[in-house]
Amino acid sequence: MDNKIKYWIDISDYDLETAEAMFHSKRYLYVGFMCHQTIEKAFKAYFTKIKSETAPYTHSLSFLAKRGEFYDSLSEEQKEFIDQVEPLNIEARYPSHKERLMRSLTDSKCIEIIQKTKELQQWIKERL
Repeated sequence: MDNKIKYWIDISDYDLETAEAMFHSKRYLYVGFMCHQTIEKAFKAYFTKIKSETAPYTHSLSFLAKRGEFYDSLSEEQKEFIDQVEPLNIEARYPSHKERLMRSLTDSKCIEIIQKTKELQQWIKERL
């Protein structure tokens, strides 16, 4: 595997482990944030493989998928999931959003987000 692709996958795996650690410590706000980071880095690995160029500096999952020309390969469920997880990157950073976001990130919601993150990350890994 190309070193740049391996770099993105290794850090994606690390971020997923961090999301799980945040779940176990009940820091639910950061579960969503780290799941977003997991997918972002996996998308950057896939972008690098498909385009043979450096992934753009962006946190937008849909932008990466469209610019990497793999958005249309995603299932409708996967597209809905990236729409769901994409705002968690921004909302976790700003205090005005934290209270509302923390109420929505329950134990069961975090389990669902982690599971869907694992599935999407695995889908990407299978294509690398």
